Amino acid sequence: MKGRLRFLLDTNVVIPLQDPQQVLADSLANFVRLAGAGGHQLLCHPANVRDFQRDPDVDRRKRNLHRLRQFEQLEDSGSCPWNGVATSANDACDNELLYALQCDAVHALVTEDRRLYRKAQSRGLTARVYTIQTAEDWLRRLHEPRLVALPNIQDVPLYTLTPELSSPFFDSLRAGYPASSGKPGFDDWFRAKAREKRRAWVYRGDDGALAALCIYQAQSNEVINDAGDVLSGAALKLCTFKVGELVRGRKIGELFLKAAFRYATDNQCLNIFITAKADSQDFLVQLLQDFGFEGRGAYGSDMVLVKCHPAAAPSIGSEAPVEFLIRYFPHFRADVAVKKWVVPILPGYHEILFPDYPKSQTQLFGPDGHVGNAIKLAYLCHARTKSIRPGDVVLFYRSADEKAVTSVGVVERFEILQDAASIAGLVRRRTVYSIKEIERLTSQPTKVILFRLIGHVPRPVTYDQLLSAGVVTGPIQSITQLSDDSFSSICSRSGLPPSTPVNQA
Repeated sequence: MKGRLRFLLDTNVVIPLQDPQQVLADSLANFVRLAGAGGHQLLCHPANVRDFQRDPDVDRRKRNLHRLRQFEQLEDSGSCPWNGVATSANDACDNELLYALQCDAVHALVTEDRRLYRKAQSRGLTARVYTIQTAEDWLRRLHEPRLVALPNIQDVPLYTLTPELSSPFFDSLRAGYPASSGKPGFDDWFRAKAREKRRAWVYRGDDGALAALCIYQAQSNEVINDAGDVLSGAALKLCTFKVGELVRGRKIGELFLKAAFRYATDNQCLNIFITAKADSQDFLVQLLQDFGFEGRGAYGSDMVLVKCHPAAAPSIGSEAPVEFLIRYFPHFRADVAVKKWVVPILPGYHEILFPDYPKSQTQLFGPDGHVGNAIKLAYLCHARTKSIRPGDVVLFYRSADEKAVTSVGVVERFEILQDAASIAGLVRRRTVYSIKEIERLTSQPTKVILFRLIGHVPRPVTYDQLLSAGVVTGPIQSITQLSDDSFSSICSRSGLPPSTPVNQA
């Protein structure tokens, strides 16, 4: 069926679905509900069957194999070339699941196995490997996009959280920060930092309980690793970064980083750094690397990751435009080697794509404490152009009512597709389009623009200003390429400085 996705389920996802005595986690129950309502397929692999067949408990083995028949079984794709005589049974099973994914037998693999996730990373497949939480979030965005509310990220003094130290939320942090000779335990450390007026970004779940936390502090000339490396000048340290399991998949980590980038910009912090455990925080490490953090040695048993955050855009080196953006975000290339486009967008879609506009024009946190939408977004349209490239700058023009350039982004990927399932798989958790909207769009070839939002311009540039400046000669009805002079004109009127001089080669 058009627009329907195929999910391959790992054994650790199948088992709770088969046990009638087990109470399903809300995210798993909702994932299965949405998959059924949307007509998506939940499949198991022949390797799953072999996995159950190895169970030494005869009764349990029989029971599980019988219940496994409720899932459609993927056709065996043949011998996995990654397996050999020395490959263990568990590794062989993992490899077969990933090989099926690489062969495009399914759109996505759903697993709770961190080890399998790391294997997917080594194969370049992590973009299509989901936890139950992130898979549920993806389907919610496809089937219930109007119900996906912006997370309420708040900036609070750390001491306001002290009464909640006994919350289960802190248990994993406490376990990872045990007291030792000369070193306080987590609770003592937390109370000491609260007395120092340290602050935190927090997210609370629907029940009001603490669900995500990022403690931060600006420091100067900080020694960051065991080798004694020093970050010269001001730097922002993300001291504790945790997104609880029950709310993973809501892009809260991305919003924490957005808050960190804004704080570093406003306070002229030239670097942002954090320590993380490579084995147990692999999801966090991947997120950080995707936003330009690079390894800088070790601090004890933790790895140190640093993001360069220069106050002014650095000179262009050998980095391609997208690499430059990731490394120096929010700076981006706008030199003559980069194309610039104005992209018209109807008010309804503008409000969906940029739900924080115009609130975030002057500050990240509005009076109600909400943070703006995430950085990585997707836009679909039927524009005639076929020449947009990664690294191009896109200026979004809100048509019909405001008739003004409001927002700027940088293209990560551009595709022309007419298959709804392929588009849904490509936009994944960036989407603000329902599956029905995607299916309607694919009645003809659809342009898919994956981009990173730089921000909203301080002063929207109106159509009349664009017309008087000669940037346009008539109504903006389709994506239009801008000259370098026109882009500079928009920047000067909007208060958005070109991140690099447009006359720079």
